[in-house]
Amino acid sequence: MRPRHTFALSTLLSVADNGVGRDLTAAIASVASASAPLRTTPPLESSKFKLSRLSTGRLLYTVSRSRHPLESFKSYKGRPFLYKNLDHYLGTRSLAATFSTVAPPASNSASSSAEMAQVIDQSIPKSNAWVGSSGAGGYDLRSDTMTTPTSSMLAAIQSCSLLDDVFNEDPTTIDLEAHCAALTGKEAGLFVLSGTMGNQLALRSLLTQPPHGVLCDYRSHIVKYEAGGVSSLTGATLKPVVPKNGIYLTLEDVKANAYLDDDVHTCPTRVISLENTLNGMIMPLEEVKRISAFAHEHDIKLHCDGARLWEAVASGAGSLAEFASYFDTVSLCFSKGLGAPIGSILVGTKALIKHARWVRKSIGGGLRQPGLVTAPARVAIDETFGKGPNGEGGLLRGTHVLAKEVAKIWTDLGGKLEYPVHTNMVWLDLNDAKCPGARIEELGKEVGLRFMENRLVIHFQILENRHFVVPRLEAIFKTILEEKTKNGAAFEGAKGETSMYGTE
Repeated sequence: MRPRHTFALSTLLSVADNGVGRDLTAAIASVASASAPLRTTPPLESSKFKLSRLSTGRLLYTVSRSRHPLESFKSYKGRPFLYKNLDHYLGTRSLAATFSTVAPPASNSASSSAEMAQVIDQSIPKSNAWVGSSGAGGYDLRSDTMTTPTSSMLAAIQSCSLLDDVFNEDPTTIDLEAHCAALTGKEAGLFVLSGTMGNQLALRSLLTQPPHGVLCDYRSHIVKYEAGGVSSLTGATLKPVVPKNGIYLTLEDVKANAYLDDDVHTCPTRVISLENTLNGMIMPLEEVKRISAFAHEHDIKLHCDGARLWEAVASGAGSLAEFASYFDTVSLCFSKGLGAPIGSILVGTKALIKHARWVRKSIGGGLRQPGLVTAPARVAIDETFGKGPNGEGGLLRGTHVLAKEVAKIWTDLGGKLEYPVHTNMVWLDLNDAKCPGARIEELGKEVGLRFMENRLVIHFQILENRHFVVPRLEAIFKTILEEKTKNGAAFEGAKGETSMYGTE
């Protein structure tokens, strides 16, 4: 077998910008002009090496020699690509195979092939500095969405399948969906691009026709951070409820706010949506069980926004399957605390997931080659959450320990907490500290840390970087609390709710 030489994605894209279809000599020359010490030697015949575009927009260097005439280029939707046979196309479309070039066999000179290989090897840029390390995420406490993929997550992309998920044919994605369904004890799963999409698909699939209401915590993601999707996509009315205990909804809260009768003046409650964890706090399994029994007694569906349910499980509150058993649908996120680049999963019955797949397509969520993002998501489950049903061997438990340590530093210095620390979030009471949110953000920037007002999220890349982060946090806490007496008279406290995502 002839040797293969893999091109980096950045190289391919830079070449693509200079025009598809030009000969490889010109392509390499265009890259060389921008990145020494590349050299082009010897000149290559343009009839031998062509740059063609794959049907999905990816690029592939292919050899078009006399035994591979241009007629051998098949096309899909008018865009050419070259494959050995149908089995090769369907079964081995990995990224490593896609972004590669077959070195030409030796012809007039053995050195010609060797020099060509050298040119190709030299064109591969060095790895990004952050690959395999915490990178910027190791200094960013604004959210666990700031985590970046690990080297093993990125490596998984090189061996993923690249088939079409709209046709439900991609093995990497099917494996991820089946694994998550097994973890939660559900019949089926559906990969989606975000937690917002997962929640919206669940609610739209659970609700059949208006009028219908969705009861939830007033702080829920579906209330505050999903752009009114419940009303615009599903036509449902939200019923936000303030929990009496200030931490999580109880059965008593639900009973007091659910519309159960046939009074035509009300919008009947058809779904209860519970977020777990919410603001880092756990809704206990026993409370979930109580609410679930009430809901099903009254023919009300139950959805779990479990974007951070991994955290509750890792804390020892119950297994994924135990929590999921009380819900009709569960959404789990891969790109928050787990560190995958993109995506969430929705699990439920086969019939519901079949309907959700249709809804996903209707709102533009169908994916062609999702293996590129489902492969690292699959790695993230085992690597960050852990391989056991309760997160054994994962990294999340360590973040909970560190979060409690950070909270203790704050309280030992005289600070107060807005919420108790259950998992990986620390909520500082900046009103009591007479500290504007902008002030802590300013102090953080001075020492290389990022904050989002009073919420500190301790994710696994902060854990990796704890020896840098913790001393700086302690210094910031001391400064804030020393300034407390100075700011007391002038400080007015928070004015209304603060948006985590700013106003830009």
